[in-house]
Amino acid sequence: MNNDWDDISFVISSRYRIVALRRLAVGPATPSQIASDADVGIAHVSRALQGLREHSLVDLLVSDDRKKGRVYGLTERGREVWDTIEAENLV
Repeated sequence: MNNDWDDISFVISSRYRIVALRRLAVGPATPSQIASDADVGIAHVSRALQGLREHSLVDLLVSDDRKKGRVYGLTERGREVWDTIEAENLV
């Protein structure tokens, strides 16, 4: 997987992407749960989740047309990237 470091760099270049992945590594959560747990603004979390989803690091676990209570979880790829970030002490 030659783009591992591209994905890792993408995550660690944003504190909000780090916050989102760290929380989702524990288990699925909504943007408001992530924002509340990390004491950050929900708009930042939502934007971070959108970027992480575009990079296939998180998945929306409910239907796309659902606007409230959208639950996100890590993809297998997201789990690998987060495990590497933690193992390498990058955050």
